[in-house]
Amino acid sequence: MRIDVITLFPELVRAVIEYGVVSRAAEKGLMQLNLWNPRDYTKDKHRTVDDRPYGGGPGMLMKVEPLLACIADVRLQNPDALLVYLSPQGKLLKQNLINQAVLSQNLILLCGRYEGIDERIIQQEVDEEWSIGDYVISGGELAAMVCVDAITRQIPGALGHEDSAELDSFSAGLLDCPHYTRPETINGLKVPEVLLNGNHKLIQNWRDKQALGKTWKQRPDLLQQMELDDRQKGLLKEFIAESEKA
Repeated sequence: MRIDVITLFPELVRAVIEYGVVSRAAEKGLMQLNLWNPRDYTKDKHRTVDDRPYGGGPGMLMKVEPLLACIADVRLQNPDALLVYLSPQGKLLKQNLINQAVLSQNLILLCGRYEGIDERIIQQEVDEEWSIGDYVISGGELAAMVCVDAITRQIPGALGHEDSAELDSFSAGLLDCPHYTRPETINGLKVPEVLLNGNHKLIQNWRDKQALGKTWKQRPDLLQQMELDDRQKGLLKEFIAESEKA
């Protein structure tokens, strides 16, 4: 998969490919990350990349001419890519968007800075707007790094175990179940007995029940968007009954 990132701070975004899953995926040739800086397309000696907004007010906008020139060059190299502008006004980034991006195989992420970019660039060049949450950060770079990491995890072969991505939180629409490792007891708290008995069917039932229960407790909005089958309804009912007894 090819991902191009347009950013005024390429050295910041580059860090995402230097560690962990993304680094290994790049080394395997499973994904290619390309960084583009609009500052390289400026024509004045100060390499100016910001300009005042019409109508006045605080803050600046990214300068139009170098940004458009940069986008044009990126599109020449990645012509079939979806161009996503990362902004607080975008649709909330969820697993389905990540999965769709992986299927497209080509993606351009545009990182805003200052007060953002000219609306006409959004209208003419941007295919979608994504937001990583209902809050404001200094620019789109951290959001781009989140997207690159989340997308890379879904590329076949990127993770050490072929089932790892499928078992992540949100992959099935639910939060993940609790996980435990050695030792069996920590400060008086023991690993649930079901995880020690080697019965894989019981273990899977327990994990499914815990995932449903955790989602019910912490993100009930996710359950409202799902249609549970009879088995899931039964497990959730058991979890709620057990919680009320505790």
